[in-house]
Amino acid sequence: MSAKGKAERYIVRTRTLDPAQAAHFSHPLNPNSDLRMHRLSAMVGMERAHLHLGTIPPGKESFIPHAHGCQEEFLFILEGAGTLEVDGDREAVGPGDYIGFPVDGAVHQLYNTGDEDLTYLMGGERSPVEVSKFPTIGKTGVWADGKMRFVDETAGDAFTIEDFFAKDEGGDG
Repeated sequence: MSAKGKAERYIVRTRTLDPAQAAHFSHPLNPNSDLRMHRLSAMVGMERAHLHLGTIPPGKESFIPHAHGCQEEFLFILEGAGTLEVDGDREAVGPGDYIGFPVDGAVHQLYNTGDEDLTYLMGGERSPVEVSKFPTIGKTGVWADGKMRFVDETAGDAFTIEDFFAKDEGGDG
């Protein structure tokens, strides 16, 4: 047995995390996005679910309004004051509030509207592919192979499922 107990590798002591070691996230299409996060699940070797400890400074926001197509997401507010926006409706949130997003198309975003950091847990599913809608910028994002590719919702051809079925000339179809 090592100097550390076996259980120690499964514990993240969040009170001792160095804020300077947090990953700095800023959505490339939203200049007001500013989030520091510690990837808690990665610290213990988890690969199928994710949990991050996030902090948004006053006056900033988490990402860009978005809706998930494949992955459920949740937030749990620990400290600070914020505003949650869902499909254009805004509601104040604070410590103890749990927020869950099933895959139902609800466009959501979190804003720090307080005078102090807004600190929260953010987690959910982690699959190899995710499709997200970004209606405020008119794009759909496809996450695959470790990259987010944005597609302009008005670009290219759009096909219905019926377009993929051959139509037999003179036949029953």
